This record gives sequence, C-alpha cells and structure tokens, in this order.
Amino acid sequence: MANAPVNDLNPYPCTPVDLSGEADWVAFDAPSLVGESLRFVSGEPDGDRFRVRYYRDSEKHLHARIWFGPETEGPPGHAHGGAVAAVMDEALGLAAWAAGYPIVVGNLNVSFRTMLPLQKVVTVESRVVSAEGRKVMVHGRIFCGEAVYAEGECLCITIPGR
Repeated sequence: MANAPVNDLNPYPCTPVDLSGEADWVAFDAPSLVGESLRFVSGEPDGDRFRVRYYRDSEKHLHARIWFGPETEGPPGHAHGGAVAAVMDEALGLAAWAAGYPIVVGNLNVSFRTMLPLQKVVTVESRVVSAEGRKVMVHGRIFCGEAVYAEGECLCITIPGR
C-alpha cells in the first residue's frame, strides 16, 4: 500500500521519505540488537504507518528520524497520541538496549506538547540519564526544529540473566 494513490479512502499520498541523519550520526542496526521485537513501530520500512531509521552520535546516544504516516492519524491531519507514545516506548527502550542494558519498560510517561502533523519527518533524541541496580532511567523528546511535539521519561527494568 506504500505509494497508494490519493482518493476518498486515502487522502494522503505516500511518497518516498528522506530519513537521513545528521553528518556526525552513524546508522544503527536496531533489529540486529533486539531482534524481531521491533515489529510494531519499525516493522514496515515502506509502510503507511511509521518509517524509522536509527542512528548513534559520537557520544553513542541514540537518535531516530521518524515519519508519521496516514495510518497514525488521530485528530484530523495529526498523529494519534498512542502513535506518539508507541514511538517513545520503542525509542527510549532501545536507547537503554543500545547503552548495554537489556530491559523491559516498567513505566513510560509522555508529555504531549503540541500536535504532530502527519507525513512529517521528526527527530527523536534519547539518552540514558541514570542506572541504579536493575532500574535504568531514559529521557527523550520528539521534535523538528524549534517545535517539540512530545517529551518522555522511561523507567526501564533490566532483564535478569541477560
């Protein structure tokens, strides 16, 4: 259904999307780290829901370029809050994995700042801010330029024996 024509059932044309990173970012192969568990958000690289590409910067912090397609619609012309939260869940959890902590998400708090227009490429930045015992705290935000669409805090719990 990628590149589907515009009609009454599909008012948004899906065209190729540029998910290039910044000059100092290195592409990050997230599925090779955590396996097939990245199906919900990252599972269809050419789909009409999300398109995602992950990167790491020189300090090894995880970033992503994400496109919210027409299948993420909530309020007319804008991404559904659940879609935004799903992206935060994946990106913040993956940031912990990329930092060497095999985790599950224990608690995710998302603060929605402004509505995110559909078919917009945005950046997710995330970083591990603390690790004590089995608890790993990750913070992140979804933004484009000066516009911040959402900020999140994720309490992750390490998986015993991993």
